[in-house]
Amino acid sequence: MKHITIEFPGVKALNEVDFVTETGTVHALIGANGAGKSTLMKVLSGAYTHYTGSIFIDGEKIEIDSPRYAQDQGIQIVYQEVDTALIPNLTVGENVMLNQTVTKMGRKQFVSYSDMHKQATEILASMHIQVSSKQLVSELTLAEKQMVLIARSVSSECKFLILDEPTAPLSQTETDELFRIVHELKNKNVGVIFISHRLPELFEICDDITVMRNGKFVTKQKIKDTTINEVVEFMLGKKLEEQFPTVVKQIGATILEVDHLADGSKIKDITMHVNAGEIVGLAGLVGAGKTEICKALFGANKRTAGDIRVNGKAVNIKHPRAAVANGFAFVPEERRKEGILVTETVSTNLTASYLNQFVKVFNFLHFSKERQTSEQMVERIGIKTPSVKTQVNNLSGGNQQKVAIGKWLIADADIYIFDEPTKGVDVGSKKDIFELIAELAKRGKGVVYASSELAEIVGITDRVYVVYDGRVVNQLQTKETNEEELLYYSTGGK
Repeated sequence: MKHITIEFPGVKALNEVDFVTETGTVHALIGANGAGKSTLMKVLSGAYTHYTGSIFIDGEKIEIDSPRYAQDQGIQIVYQEVDTALIPNLTVGENVMLNQTVTKMGRKQFVSYSDMHKQATEILASMHIQVSSKQLVSELTLAEKQMVLIARSVSSECKFLILDEPTAPLSQTETDELFRIVHELKNKNVGVIFISHRLPELFEICDDITVMRNGKFVTKQKIKDTTINEVVEFMLGKKLEEQFPTVVKQIGATILEVDHLADGSKIKDITMHVNAGEIVGLAGLVGAGKTEICKALFGANKRTAGDIRVNGKAVNIKHPRAAVANGFAFVPEERRKEGILVTETVSTNLTASYLNQFVKVFNFLHFSKERQTSEQMVERIGIKTPSVKTQVNNLSGGNQQKVAIGKWLIADADIYIFDEPTKGVDVGSKKDIFELIAELAKRGKGVVYASSELAEIVGITDRVYVVYDGRVVNQLQTKETNEEELLYYSTGGK
């Protein structure tokens, strides 16, 4: 890719970017949120066609004007939001063979379902993916859905496979399985382009690394010739300061008490409390039940047992509206699906949680007040956007997450619940988010911080509950523990 440039209303997303890679290699493409890496890959995969510049395969110039043409050239992409790329009410086999099925039907040929499932089973078996071809996609785990997407990509002639944040939702075991598949693809001379913010795993699996910043190419390096610290400096354009802020907080009275919470499924028995001005961690591996706990506290999932008290008063939270009325705020793990309104503006999102603050007589919205408040919040928490009227869909992942947090800062809740708040966020934006959370605690808010990133738990929390198989297996003072001990209990250690 040579001199690739693309613009959207109010922003030049790519500016004269060069990118070179080869088949049979694993190539990391990284940069801070908003650097343009996903945009560059959307150009390569045919999702964005209004670019300028040139693309060559084997020295031959091609014009990528659609996803179908990109696929015909052997270019496949697996996006971070796997649910939007699969058809849930179809089987695994139908999803794996979807591209070929659509092509056949376009030529008015009959589809043999027995042949389709046979081919899909062979593809799945060749990649050692333990999923039945006839199982519905809606029944799969997130990791299994991702494997199905990769299987679909390699079901046709694949020269280059683009993986956008593929390990963000995966456990360590699932990540190891993904890496095994990537190694197999590399051995079959497929070029894998790997977008991730988890730098240690890039140094584990990649051969080359290209760094972007602010829509421009910065450097291309051999992984063996660089270091994580050097790569971070390339990403940010400066040395990374200490990530976790040191804030003097005053721990107050108990603000949230939870006794024997259960949901009849994932949550077995959760008892915990949070004090005002305290950041309390929920540590555990993917699948331990952290997300379900957060949703149950916020009324997004039903609970079958247990009591919740806020400031000593029992509350009955049956739905999110009741949670908000009782002073709760929730930033969910799946921000695009549950945390923001992707097709609405920054302003609409930031004011959505406390809309009655911006209502005039007869319930008309006070647009100038809404815009002014939104602009103040954008400046306060450092959201990078051309305007508060920009669609949130056009922002980077880190800035979308800041919008998801910012709407609750306007609402001024008492208890903030964060579920994997740094998922898919670059190191620079992570630091901003940590500072926002620390500031909330300093203001006397109670914070629940759920994460499988144990380094973050150790770095930002005051106290931590370790969750395993839907139960609290230990409570620890953060300053008296470490990642190794948290991992021990997270994996079922007694």
